[in-house]
Amino acid sequence: MTTAVTRPLTVTARIDTFDALDADAPADAAAVGSAPAPAVYTVTVHMNTHRDNFDGYEPHHPLAAATRDGSALRLVFHASDRIRSHEDAADAAFVVGNRQGADDHGRTWPAHIRSVSVGDVVEVTGPDARTVHLSVDSYGFSPVPEPTLLAALSDPDTTRHRD
Repeated sequence: MTTAVTRPLTVTARIDTFDALDADAPADAAAVGSAPAPAVYTVTVHMNTHRDNFDGYEPHHPLAAATRDGSALRLVFHASDRIRSHEDAADAAFVVGNRQGADDHGRTWPAHIRSVSVGDVVEVTGPDARTVHLSVDSYGFSPVPEPTLLAALSDPDTTRHRD
């Protein structure tokens, strides 16, 4: 004799998990809770407004943050094989600041702001919450102390100062 047995319905779901630094993880992986948010570097470029800005940064040079819509433009780069340090993030920001791409959130460099150049200062905050300031040199970057002569964000002139 055969007896019919009903079994409860079951649903099988595939749940993908991603390493925090996995470049192949979909952009919304952190949003659905399947992975922790990736480690990020946040970069703000301070434009040197001194008349001799292209000669390099000096501590007495005034700086103004590059802005978008009245607030400091913050470029974001996820830690990856390409971005492993504060200097790597500064280099990536330099590329974006010269209109050669976008950050990891798709932000491009505003058309009304000059390109990132020698004498500007790049402020990079890493995943460890440590912030470094790097001056843009003819080749690469040099660490500098935190600048003290920062113009107010409402200052629209982020190009060269004309004394």
